[in-house]
Amino acid sequence: SAGAGRKAVNKWVSFWLCLLLGYFGAHKFYEGKAGTGLLYLFTFGLFGIGWLLDIIIILFKPNPYYV
Repeated sequence: SAGAGRKAVNKWVSFWLCLLLGYFGAHKFYEGKAGTGLLYLFTFGLFGIGWLLDIIIILFKPNPYYV
């Protein structure tokens, strides 16, 4: 099944975390992706590019989505 062994993530929680704290990787930590979260934290959301792309990508995901 779609969610087998994976974590359900609320799209809107992830979206607001990304919009408001995405430069610090808050949405990545919320998804359980600590490594990527740290990368975002130290590069300010991959210099703003990763942050902007993530906002757009999250908007097109279903709710909930699985990571």
